[in-house]
Amino acid sequence: ELHRGHYFIDEAGDATLFNTKGQDIIGAAGCSRFSMLGLLDVKYPEALAEELAILRTRFAADSYFKDVPSMQLGQGKTALFFHAKDDIPEVRHEVYSLLMRHDIRFYAVVQDKQEVLKYVKGRNDDDDAFRYRPNQSYDYQVRCLLDGKLHKKDLYHIHFSKRGKSDRTEALLEALEKQRQWYLRESKIENSSCVLNVSAHYPWDVAGLQAVDYFLWALQRFYERGESRYLEFVWAKCAVINDRHVKGRNNSGTFYTQKKPPSLAALKEARGI
Repeated sequence: ELHRGHYFIDEAGDATLFNTKGQDIIGAAGCSRFSMLGLLDVKYPEALAEELAILRTRFAADSYFKDVPSMQLGQGKTALFFHAKDDIPEVRHEVYSLLMRHDIRFYAVVQDKQEVLKYVKGRNDDDDAFRYRPNQSYDYQVRCLLDGKLHKKDLYHIHFSKRGKSDRTEALLEALEKQRQWYLRESKIENSSCVLNVSAHYPWDVAGLQAVDYFLWALQRFYERGESRYLEFVWAKCAVINDRHVKGRNNSGTFYTQKKPPSLAALKEARGI
């Protein structure tokens, strides 16, 4: 019997640094201060999908929600799929409570875009031809996120949330296979063969992507707004949050775990805010 892994990957915030005039717009309206990528490791994805579908059906039949705009089919929001940013608080609380009952683990990589900007400006000073591309930042986070997570199973189903119009699944598959081989060499692991099945989907088609969105929303509220209650509520399901720009070992940032949870005070001290 094949041992399968099921990973669902989405981003929060964005990788944008500049506007069309080349001006720094980090933190401006519509441009986040932080860029983050999350992975949800789901042991039983079919069961999770079934329960989320049942919950959404129950909401649709509940007269309490009948006039809520996001519950109208024509809005393309909660009536179609769960999305933490669009869902009302009553819905959000029930979705979080459902997620906490499942066998899932959340991982994330966080980048402070002010630090990314410093790196880009340094590269520009050294090389006039260098141009920052958001996809490069995204791919870097993918490699960080999946480092050491692609060798214990026979088959990994890796579901990415679609980004833009271009299909980058082949490029991501190639990058992940390179990362996997590098990790095996560095860790001196032999005889580890597995298949990577990489696909991209819209979140309304895949329940696992709706679930990882909920975890990312909680993490984003913590970083962007200094609001900790959502992250604290789901923290028991969080395995590792890697903040690449809080000083840690070997220039790999700081790793927050169950034994070392993040705190708002430490975050503000690290950012000088």
